[in-house]
Amino acid sequence: MSPVKDKKYFQIGSLEKGMTILELLVNSEEMSVSEVAARLQMNRSASHRFLATLREMGYVEKNANGRYQASFKIFELGMKVAERFEIRRMARPYLRELQQAYNETVNLGYWDGRQIIHLDKVESREILRMDPGIGTPSPAYCTALGKAILAFLPESEINAYLDSVTLAPLTANTITSIQRLKEELHLTRQRGYAIDDEELTRWLRCVASPVLNYDDRPVFAISVSGPTSRMTDSLVEKISIDVQRICEQLSHYLGKTELGK
Repeated sequence: MSPVKDKKYFQIGSLEKGMTILELLVNSEEMSVSEVAARLQMNRSASHRFLATLREMGYVEKNANGRYQASFKIFELGMKVAERFEIRRMARPYLRELQQAYNETVNLGYWDGRQIIHLDKVESREILRMDPGIGTPSPAYCTALGKAILAFLPESEINAYLDSVTLAPLTANTITSIQRLKEELHLTRQRGYAIDDEELTRWLRCVASPVLNYDDRPVFAISVSGPTSRMTDSLVEKISIDVQRICEQLSHYLGKTELGK
């Protein structure tokens, strides 16, 4: 039996519970007081007080069905944080360039140390497209954005990530073997770009390359994604050349002179 982890002296229990409730609502469409209480194993009265406080602060709202849901205030705060990333302003013209060249969705991703956060995108004009929303998190192991970044991390950080993550099979193509994923990351580093071949979502293919900063760290990545019916092998290879070129230019602006391989 593993030892119980001591709570840090500075932790405020009520704040922690309030934030846990807020995260629960963000990940759910709507919930009742009783559902929140049951999910977090607290009594109904405490659940109601937390929800009422969050509602008073504007982070939660009560809908016509009497159920609670997260408000747009959270989105507004998230957008303000995202706007602080100078990379969004710098990358935007390049995202447009790729979108205009291939008419597919172009994504800018950020590595937060655990997963990929979608910072920005320029959507395809095609009717058939599959686009994650800005601020949406995605697993690193089964996305082109994630694999592009993982491949350029130090080996110790790659191993730490693999030790902490469950390689869940999200599609029939998801890589669930650590050894196979390591081989894929080695190949990605050699060629300079990663491919998601229906590993996160069926019928979706992506190609991505990392953006390195002045410290040689792959903090960001750019991908082009589209349905498999349009993203043929030959097109993916062609896109990879332009994605690498653009990521090298952005890496240069961040202080990196050359993508190391």
